[in-house]
Amino acid sequence: MKRLAAALLLMGSCAVAASAAAAHEVRPGYLELRQLADGTYDVLFKVPARGDWRLSLDVRFPAHCVSTDPTRRFDGVAYIDRYRVTCAGGLIGEQVVIVGLSDTRTDVLARVERADGTTQVARLTPRDFVFTVVAAPGAAEVAQTYFGLGVQHILFGFDHLLFVLALVLVVGDWGRLAKTVTAFTVAHSLTLGAATLGLVHVPQKPVEAAIALSIAFVAADILRAADGRPSLTTRAPWLMAFLFGLLHGLGFASALSEIGLPAGDIPLALLLFNVGVEAGQLLFIAAVLLAIAVARRLPAAVPRLARPLPAYAIGALAMFWVIERVVGFA
Repeated sequence: MKRLAAALLLMGSCAVAASAAAAHEVRPGYLELRQLADGTYDVLFKVPARGDWRLSLDVRFPAHCVSTDPTRRFDGVAYIDRYRVTCAGGLIGEQVVIVGLSDTRTDVLARVERADGTTQVARLTPRDFVFTVVAAPGAAEVAQTYFGLGVQHILFGFDHLLFVLALVLVVGDWGRLAKTVTAFTVAHSLTLGAATLGLVHVPQKPVEAAIALSIAFVAADILRAADGRPSLTTRAPWLMAFLFGLLHGLGFASALSEIGLPAGDIPLALLLFNVGVEAGQLLFIAAVLLAIAVARRLPAAVPRLARPLPAYAIGALAMFWVIERVVGFA
C-alpha cells in the first residue's frame, strides 16, 4: 500500500507539473486560406502569445504571390492577422511555409477552403513546417490528417488528461477501470458527433469551465475514497465517467469547430478524429499504469500526511482553471 501511495503521489505531481509548464507553449497556431477567386485568398493567421508576446511565426507564400498589408489584433491569448494574397497562376501544387515554426514547440493547423466549398487540412510541426496546396485531398490524406489531429488534441489537452488520471486514481481496479474508460469513450463520442454535425449547440466557454469543475469533483472523490467514505464515483464510476464524458465530448468538438470538416469526407474525418482521441487516451492510460507498476517495485514509503497530495494538487489546478475560465466569460 505504501508503494502504491508513492506511485500515486508521483503520478499526480508529474501530471500537475507537466500541465502547468506546457499549457501555453503547446497552444497551436491556426492558418486559414479562403479562396475568393482563381489565385486570390483571404488569409487569417492566428499566432499564439505568451503573455502579450507574439511567437515569431510568419507565413511565406511562393515568390509569385503578392499580399496586402495585414491588420492585426490581440484577443488576449493570440495575435490574429488578416490580409489578402493573390498568386498569379494559383496556389495548386505550390508550397506554403510557416517561418519560425522550427524554433518552437508549437504546432500550426492549416486549413484551405476552396471556392467550391471543399477543404484541405494539414498539421504543421517544428519538423514539418511546409505543406503543399492540392487540388482535392484523397481519403487517405483526410484519414491521416484527422487521426493525427485527434491524437494531438487529447495528448495536449491537459484538462482532459487530468480528468482521465483522476479516474484511474479513484477506480484502481482493472475491471472497473475498463468499464469506466469505455463509458467515458461512448459518452464523449456521442456529444462529439452531435456537436460537430450541428445537432447540439453549446457555448464553448461555459463548457470549458464545467470540464475543469468535473476534474475537481473527481479529485474530491479521491480524498473521500482514501478516508473510506463512499461516493458516487467510487460506487458507480462508469456512471460518472459517462455523465462527465458527455461534457468532455463538447470540449473535443470545439477543436473541430475551428478546423472544420472536409466536404465530401465528413463521416471519415469525424470517425478518424475520434479514433485518434481514443488512441491518445489509451496511450496515456497505459503510461500511467506502467508508471504505477514500476513505482510499486520501488522501496519507497510515503508519509501518511503526504498521501492526499496528488488529489489536492489535481483539485487545486482544476479550481484554478474554473476561476480562470469563469473570469474569461466577460
